[in-house]
Amino acid sequence: MSATLSSPAAQRPATDLASRLTWAVKDCWPIVVQELTHLVRQPSTFAWQLGMPVVMVLMFVYVFGSAMDVTGQGAGEGYVDYAMPGMFAMTMAFGFMNTAFSVTLNKEKGFMDRFRSMPMSSSAVVTGRGVADIIHAAIDLAIIAGLALIIGWRSGGTLAETLLAFALLLWLRFALIFVGIYLGLLINNTEAAGSLFAVAFPLGFISSVFAPPEMMPGWLGGVAAWNPVSSTASAIRELFATPGVMGEASYWIDQHAVLGAVVWPLVIMMLFLPLSIQQFQNLSK
Repeated sequence: MSATLSSPAAQRPATDLASRLTWAVKDCWPIVVQELTHLVRQPSTFAWQLGMPVVMVLMFVYVFGSAMDVTGQGAGEGYVDYAMPGMFAMTMAFGFMNTAFSVTLNKEKGFMDRFRSMPMSSSAVVTGRGVADIIHAAIDLAIIAGLALIIGWRSGGTLAETLLAFALLLWLRFALIFVGIYLGLLINNTEAAGSLFAVAFPLGFISSVFAPPEMMPGWLGGVAAWNPVSSTASAIRELFATPGVMGEASYWIDQHAVLGAVVWPLVIMMLFLPLSIQQFQNLSK
């Protein structure tokens, strides 16, 4: 908290757009340091948040994956290559629950009221949380990618394509951070934040994470195909040069997956970033 108390905004008022942006960026940094310090001091929280994706990988690849035929070559054939990009995308998507829970916890403990009482940029709490969470997400992604390599997954794309795929994953996570911040500021207590799985479940499971939309009933396949998580999953499969699945992509969004993986997070962020800032400003009203 000492870093926050010495915020540059407390030393000199912002008088124009350039200076306001400068102080907003500088005020953001103490929030990032605080959140990362909490992560270091409470490694059990980090382990708990990462545990679910690891269990999901093992369960769906080895338990359910043995019965899945997505390539037309037989049950389980090529499923690791298909499922792991989907698991990467789902891990990034489900991360918004961790963001919401942390924000709600900080609000319950009074941190938000302290921030509001200080002469600091109102956007700093939101953007600082976003930067800290994207660093956390990058660590999560590196660990899940390491697990994927251990169980036999490999990227068939070039180095540039592989790096772009991971960048798209972090782009999705970055956009959904602001969904988590908004929900965390909106929810009254951590008990309610813990029930957000009901929101995350359709986002992650009604998608192309575990099966192609073409293998689903017509209406459900359309919903799954237009899911932002599906766009990212399909885009990174393309960049990873994942072997083809049965049937051709029958939805426009599947045929333009990389475009969808760029545009969907942008739309989400344009909607929820201002909502998050507004919700933070209205906390005490």
